[in-house]
Amino acid sequence: MSASSPSQWPGPVSVAPEKLAEIQADFSREWLRIITSAQQGSLEKPADRRFASEAWKTHPGYLVAAHAYLLSARAMNQMVDAAELSEPVKNRLRFSVMQWVEAMSPSNFMVTNPEVQSKLLETNGQSLGLGIQNLLADMQKGRLTQSDESQFELGRNIAVTEGSVIFQNELMQLIQYAPLTDKVHQKPLLIVPPCINKYYILDLQPENSFVRYAVEQGFTVFLISWRNPLPGDTDGIKDATWGDYLKHGVLQAVDIACDVSEQAQVNALGFCVGGTLLASALALARAEGRDPVASLTLLTTLLDFEETGVLDVFVDELHASSRERQLGHGCLMSARELGTTFSFLRPSELVWNYVVNNYLKGESPQKFDLLFWNADGTNLPGPFFTWYFRNTYLENNLKVPNRVTVDGQGIDLGRLTMPAYIYGSRDDHIVPWHASYKATHLLSGSSRFVLGASGHIAGVINHPAKKRRNYWVHDTESSSGKKVSGPQAWLDAATQHAGSWWPDWTSWLSSHSGGLVDARTELGNAHYMPLQPAPGDYVKVKAV
Repeated sequence: MSASSPSQWPGPVSVAPEKLAEIQADFSREWLRIITSAQQGSLEKPADRRFASEAWKTHPGYLVAAHAYLLSARAMNQMVDAAELSEPVKNRLRFSVMQWVEAMSPSNFMVTNPEVQSKLLETNGQSLGLGIQNLLADMQKGRLTQSDESQFELGRNIAVTEGSVIFQNELMQLIQYAPLTDKVHQKPLLIVPPCINKYYILDLQPENSFVRYAVEQGFTVFLISWRNPLPGDTDGIKDATWGDYLKHGVLQAVDIACDVSEQAQVNALGFCVGGTLLASALALARAEGRDPVASLTLLTTLLDFEETGVLDVFVDELHASSRERQLGHGCLMSARELGTTFSFLRPSELVWNYVVNNYLKGESPQKFDLLFWNADGTNLPGPFFTWYFRNTYLENNLKVPNRVTVDGQGIDLGRLTMPAYIYGSRDDHIVPWHASYKATHLLSGSSRFVLGASGHIAGVINHPAKKRRNYWVHDTESSSGKKVSGPQAWLDAATQHAGSWWPDWTSWLSSHSGGLVDARTELGNAHYMPLQPAPGDYVKVKAV
């Protein structure tokens, strides 16, 4: 990754005079059109959901203000595009301008939002009173409320797939899920979720649970539930490193799944950062002379960090060094900071939308399981986070064979030869699909790349029963082992299918899972006996 130097910006930013004149002329023409239409009474609402209410159209002054805001925002973005800066620095400027533009929308203020004013009058001021109550409640929480959190409880109506915790250490609990079919595939499936946020994004409610769906397809499923470290912990969790997560997290879970299932190999799936951890751990195992995984599934996972989308704006040596000084020795990267960072990647949808609805309109957030999960963040050990930030986002070391070592063993992703199923989401702003596609060339085995519609989470959590969205796939890579040269060439040759990609994945996974055998009625074994029912205790720990 080419991280931009802080000395390049902020500072004077120049735009070529002819380009600036073109932007100014475009602005003037459009402003004249807006004013003329307003005077003639023909000005329509802009095609922006923030101004969708009829109240904007019935108040001409506010309608003109909305158009002026959008026109000004467009001109500012045009000037950024025309700025004579390197592309990395320009991306930072784009991000900064986006934050300012989104914050200054007239919809965000009572005095410039006619919809809010109308509601205030209609409710005799009650909407304002409720909004103040919502604001005070959120100030006590220290975060914005995005969902009616009172409607969900772990183990009652969310994360309810039946199973047991069969092992725990200072880093994780390992859950084994109870079978839902009489016959199961010989080789089990181990799921490695991200340690940023909690695992139950993969086990929300029964009707959209990825875990339950996999169990229903006849797979014996094990899943890692990462521990949420707290400031008061004294058992060493705050000093955990990347290597600790590989050895005492992923690889220990792999060994236990093999032991319980009495199989020499398991299948393994990693989601987001969990996929990066999983691939790194398997490369470490290979360096140690072990090969415990028969097939690998990576969901929205970065192995090559050259393209990191909007997150690139946070990546430079100054940031990495300051984080290492701040967090590198027994401190925590807080869930609150992580959550705020990810929310402001899409501020219109995840910040200002709720400011308007919750505080200005006095509305209560709706029940939404995905946003309940989104608010249930996790802290990260400082040494783990700082290593991850430097070696992936800043220096992109994982893609270079043996540049990264754990206990003296070099990590070489190219030594992974098991068949791989690699999924990317087309509108993913956290893991751009072009970047997730690069894993097909880093890994040495045959691969099947699948591209789903929607974003980082909604593209993954897409139960077939919903009959929503679509996906793209073709069989060239998986059937012949031939790797298409690049993502666009792959997409040009791919076929679009309606609905969820999940059945495609289970069909692929079945071919690597052995024959069917009788499902076991008891979970664990003599070495790893059930400790507590799923979802376990670790996932219930709230970040502070």
